[in-house]
Amino acid sequence: MARKLSEMEAERIKRKNLANWLLSMPALLLLLFAASGPLLIVIFYSFLTPGNYGGIVWEFSGDAWFKVLFSQDIFDDTISLSDAHLSIFWRSVQLSFLTTLICLILGFPTAYFIATRPPKTRNIWLFLITIPFWTNLLIRTFAILELIRNKGVVNNSLISLGIINEPINMLYTDMAIVIGMTYVYLPLMVLPIYAAMERFDFRYVEAGFDLYASRFKVMWRIILPIIKPGVIAGSILVFVPSLGAYVTPRILGGGKNLMIGNLIELQFGQGKNWPLGAALAVTMLLIVLLALIFYMRISQRSEQKDAQ
Repeated sequence: MARKLSEMEAERIKRKNLANWLLSMPALLLLLFAASGPLLIVIFYSFLTPGNYGGIVWEFSGDAWFKVLFSQDIFDDTISLSDAHLSIFWRSVQLSFLTTLICLILGFPTAYFIATRPPKTRNIWLFLITIPFWTNLLIRTFAILELIRNKGVVNNSLISLGIINEPINMLYTDMAIVIGMTYVYLPLMVLPIYAAMERFDFRYVEAGFDLYASRFKVMWRIILPIIKPGVIAGSILVFVPSLGAYVTPRILGGGKNLMIGNLIELQFGQGKNWPLGAALAVTMLLIVLLALIFYMRISQRSEQKDAQ
């Protein structure tokens, strides 16, 4: 009797799993064709030959992947590292990391402030944080441009206060790009940290102060270890889109300070070299994949330490 009941239970679970698969099949097919399909096309294009006036020629070639990191002299055919591409890669990683760091410095106290407000007012503060998402990215970027240009709000305010005598050149610099990306992606840092802090039991903080711990030790030894998953998730959510940013570097960088996204667009547009643009896009995807693997490793180590 017990054996028959177990077989009936196994059959019921099998039918339930089959029903779940059938229900999720439309979404899985959509992801397969809408996400994996274009990616496979880009990878395939990266191994083809560029056409004379754009597009591709259906001939296999690894020249695009070679040009991602190397360049060949047109006179003596000497091979050297592609300084232009490597400098753009380094600038993209550097500015993305700096944006992530600034967002963390600004986002952590903001999330802490919201989490320590009374429950009735928290939703209002969260509403204020999410308001920028209601506005198009292009409009937000032009708003930053109006603030930091030579005759913008910041320079005019500093001149009127007598702090400076002439405008500070902030526009079309790396600093302008960092300011723009920080403004755009700051909510992506605040929300995961707030979600982690909302579940945090602040009695631990009171216990730390009762044991004569300083504010720094309470922050470093109690708060940060518990909300670390939120910090890591927020950092990934900021770093990944910053690395592939196109609009903000294009407008605030003025076309001079390129990032990977601008370089890819340049190859598909003015460069008329679709295979190289596809290879650069896949390279950026690999960099993002490495960042995600790094995030997973840190998360696994954190979970193992918590389990111990």
